[in-house]
Amino acid sequence: MDDAVQHDTLTVGSSGAVRVSVVMPVRNEAETIRQVLQVPALRDDAVEVIVVDGGSTDGTADLVGGLAHRVLAALPGRARQMNAGLGVATGDIVLFLHADTVLPPTALNDIRQIAQSDAVVWGRFDVDIAGRSLLLPVVAAFMNARSRLTGVATGDQAMFVRRDVLERIGGVPDIAIMEDVALSKVLRRISAPLCLRTRVRTSGRRWDANGAVRTIATMWLMRLFYVAGMSPDRLARIYGRLRAG
Repeated sequence: MDDAVQHDTLTVGSSGAVRVSVVMPVRNEAETIRQVLQVPALRDDAVEVIVVDGGSTDGTADLVGGLAHRVLAALPGRARQMNAGLGVATGDIVLFLHADTVLPPTALNDIRQIAQSDAVVWGRFDVDIAGRSLLLPVVAAFMNARSRLTGVATGDQAMFVRRDVLERIGGVPDIAIMEDVALSKVLRRISAPLCLRTRVRTSGRRWDANGAVRTIATMWLMRLFYVAGMSPDRLARIYGRLRAG
């Protein structure tokens, strides 16, 4: 917490609530995107929803009509898409939401807790993972505990950050993989995260498709390589081969 940052005054919508921009990077998410965007939390009048499509070929962007305030096109790459959304966001808090992660009804009020104090500038939710494997509750519990202990969040946990802070640190690190970990490490030098115990529900499709044990091993291997200093570009290539194999 050694990089002190001054904060702008937060604004409110017509309901009197702090404005939140929801930035959703997507690519070929036709199966899930409408379900994610239709949750009541995103119908708040102090929320803007920005969908950033990274070259979908399944008509994802066509399904967003009426459910998002803006739909942008960007080159593929989650960090690149997140920054494109950040570039047009007008809310005081930016929530980065995956296209297979569903917010709870209280999400916006929970997020707005960081407006109550200058001491905390970012946060994340606890997560539940919906899927077939009996290991997924254990994976989720471990993910939540590890995040609370280390101050590092994953994108599945729906990270949210004050927009003025994001802009001052230069946005999301533009790397091919592990952008959520890299962003967490920058932000935790400014403040510890607000670790909400409210849970988002994310899809366990990658665990179901590739096997829970194999997916867990792959994710841990990627983290180990990243901590050891391997470049994100090389990590992305290895990750692609491991998933394909």
